[in-house]
Amino acid sequence: MSAARSAVRLPGRQLLGREREREALDRLLNAARGGRGGVLVAYGEPGVGKTALLDWTVEEGRQFRVLRTVGVEAEMELPYAALQQLCSPILDRSERLPDPQRDALSVAFGLSAGRAPNPFLVGLAAVGLLSEAAEERPLLCVVDDAQWLDRASARALAFVARRLLAEKIALVFAARELDDALVGLPELRVEPLGRRDARTLLESVLPAPLDERVLDRIVLETRGNPLALLELPRGLTPTQLAGGFGLPVAVPLSTSIEESFTRRLARLPNDARRLLLVAAADPVGDPALVWRAARQLGLPESTLEAVEAEDLLELGARVVFRHPLVRSAVYRAAGLKERRAVHRALAQATDPEIDPDRRAWHRAQAASMPDEDVAVELERSAGRAQARGGLAAVAAFLERAAALTPEPTHRAQRLLAAAGAKRDAGALEAALGLLAGVEAGALDELGRARADLLRGQIALEQRHGGEAGRLLLSAARRLEPLDPELARETYLEALAGAMSNDVEVLGGAPAVAEAARAAPTGTAPPRTVDVLLDAFAIRLTDGYAAAAPTLARALELLLAIDVRDEEVGRRLSVSNTRNGNIVALEMWDDEALHLLAARQVQVARDAGALVHLQFALSFLARSHMLAGDLTAATLMIDQARLIAGATGNSALVNAPMILAAWRGEEPRASELIEATSEEAAARRWTSNNYARSVLYNGLGRHDAARDAAWEAFQPDPIGYGSYLVPELAEAASRTADRALLESALEWLSQRTSVITSEWAIGIEARVRALLSEGEVADSLYRESIAHLAGTRVRLELARSQLLYGEWLRRERRRVDARKQLRTALEAFTNMGTLAFARRAERELLATGERARKRTVDTLDQLTPQEEQVARLAAKGATNREIAAQLFITQSTVEYHLRKAFRKLDVTSRTQLAHRIS
Repeated sequence: MSAARSAVRLPGRQLLGREREREALDRLLNAARGGRGGVLVAYGEPGVGKTALLDWTVEEGRQFRVLRTVGVEAEMELPYAALQQLCSPILDRSERLPDPQRDALSVAFGLSAGRAPNPFLVGLAAVGLLSEAAEERPLLCVVDDAQWLDRASARALAFVARRLLAEKIALVFAARELDDALVGLPELRVEPLGRRDARTLLESVLPAPLDERVLDRIVLETRGNPLALLELPRGLTPTQLAGGFGLPVAVPLSTSIEESFTRRLARLPNDARRLLLVAAADPVGDPALVWRAARQLGLPESTLEAVEAEDLLELGARVVFRHPLVRSAVYRAAGLKERRAVHRALAQATDPEIDPDRRAWHRAQAASMPDEDVAVELERSAGRAQARGGLAAVAAFLERAAALTPEPTHRAQRLLAAAGAKRDAGALEAALGLLAGVEAGALDELGRARADLLRGQIALEQRHGGEAGRLLLSAARRLEPLDPELARETYLEALAGAMSNDVEVLGGAPAVAEAARAAPTGTAPPRTVDVLLDAFAIRLTDGYAAAAPTLARALELLLAIDVRDEEVGRRLSVSNTRNGNIVALEMWDDEALHLLAARQVQVARDAGALVHLQFALSFLARSHMLAGDLTAATLMIDQARLIAGATGNSALVNAPMILAAWRGEEPRASELIEATSEEAAARRWTSNNYARSVLYNGLGRHDAARDAAWEAFQPDPIGYGSYLVPELAEAASRTADRALLESALEWLSQRTSVITSEWAIGIEARVRALLSEGEVADSLYRESIAHLAGTRVRLELARSQLLYGEWLRRERRRVDARKQLRTALEAFTNMGTLAFARRAERELLATGERARKRTVDTLDQLTPQEEQVARLAAKGATNREIAAQLFITQSTVEYHLRKAFRKLDVTSRTQLAHRIS
């Protein structure tokens, strides 16, 4: 081992001036030892000493089991490569994971075949696997060169990092900079050395004393970078060092370090440089593979002696470069012809059965001209990557396949497929870049229509509503004679976007509906998507009565769907959930509304479909609100919030805003309403005004409630009328706006004349009662209560009882009023709708009866997650079941249960069940 190598490995020199960093890492290890797992992201420029700190951490954590993985630039397109490297030593524990997680991990690692696993489910499996291993011995997970992690591994490891609350696990990343996946995690910036420490390190490796000015120049130009201080003087003669003539001119630091390595390469024999190039071009680090490729190139084993003498590479159980910059220096120093020859040898040395994807990639890198055979092989690799859920890899394989495709039409088709994969992976700008490279003349009409569709979908996701509308409609029209089924799906996508005001077209949603109705009919028998499109289009063009039969048929088909047989992407789409909810609300079917929302939550939970689960939980929360179960609604919203926090996604605001309004929490509701008001006004969102109307009706500010409800109700938004008309009618009645009340009744009557719904009939009877007097009003209030009592919409039942009690008091029927008001007060209090409860309480006081004083529930002492865990445990769920449902580990479940037991003063699950029931 060389003197310089020894200097690098000496901890005293290597960690010079690193007291702050070592203290932070030591705190992390101590916390993990005590079951308070954590994460730290050490980041800084190349050569600043991050890997040295990781090595020190491993040495300090001798009682930990260590798992390591390294990001490799050449493997960034291979999904889950780094995660598999980390988890391989503990994969035998995967049998303890829930079936969906175990299966997802197995497919992700290429150990079994199956549908593409959801990334969230893979992340959850990784958490569970590491947690199981940590039960036996504390775990230290070390991730070096995190900037080169493949995207799938980066997302999974970031998910793991956010779920270590009560684990004996320490997770340390080293990265050059913080990328999106690591942002928000505890971080440690590794700074360059100060001048004094930098001089000390430099002087420790110099062969002779240097002139002070030269010494200062080296320290200044290396900017305290330890690797630069150690490497820049290497390869220079004492004379060059002494005079400073051999020092590089000012260039970026990583370039300077690479140039130092390049100088050392120049001294090596050709065969040694070629062996280094083989190792640099192989991302696997498999010495057997390197030697097989070396033999293909005619390199003798004696070549290794020259390589090891220069101390740039270790070729033992694994192939390890001294520093990642060595690998890049070796690869960049080689000519293109030499690189292709090395990749060709690696392709020939790679087993096509065991590792077909890396073989295809090496073949692609070796190709000097278009080659259809290689392109086909890359296309197959893209299919395998798709099966493992590696969308970024799919795009990379297809993009390279397109570049190697000789025939223009086929090349354009592959580019279009690559752009679709980029979009699916969330790389929207990259997808547009690939679409720009598609030669329009090389695609047939169907291909051009699909390109327009993809551009429209990207514009919709980028919230470019006008462009999305133009492109989606253009694609739908072009697809009509070519692929009628896809045309109708595109029309539905455009129409759903227009109804939610995410898509902007001249004439709005009705214009899209007219275009859709003029399109060719769908298949026979019609698919669910065909009936949905017809239902919405008729509703927008011919009105509710004409659309009711088709809406009913669409709801029937939605309820009959066996989600297990549905295509994953379609059954888990957010728009499908929204469309199903819209139909149920249009039909005033409270049972179907709840069933569809609950089913989508379960499907998304089973599949680990994170984004979809957030939306599904939001829809289910609204169903629980209608049922008056605000506690369940809160739990749904808290789960959605926790998922957003765990993955870095934006939290949804509509459901929390509406919940705060129902609770009568004016400060919180007003804050959320105002935070979204500008965007709501610009995009004509209905939820904002609906929340205002609920809040102000509860607070008795009926003028403001009427204005908000009317603004939202006037455009007749599909799917929101059943929410808005009760607010509008009550506010209009309390502000003596009879004309508005009559308009609400007319709107309701159009629906109750063509559908059968206890919910709708109950609300209609209440609106009629508000317009009536005497015995007629009395009878109608009773009718409203009777109809609503047979539904899930318990909030509206309590509203009818409150309004009836208020009417009875004004009619001076105090005894009868007290009965209705007591019932309403008890219902509102139990539900947690405090503003409406206070209204009932005031009315009850006005009858001469004093309401019983409410007590504070100690459940309020629990945090949202403690309450979630406690409620599930009270229902009999095991820790494993709770962990699976809430996407946390069993250790975290135990942690929250201990805190809940202490706060609620219970000692067993039986007592907990009695306490929470």
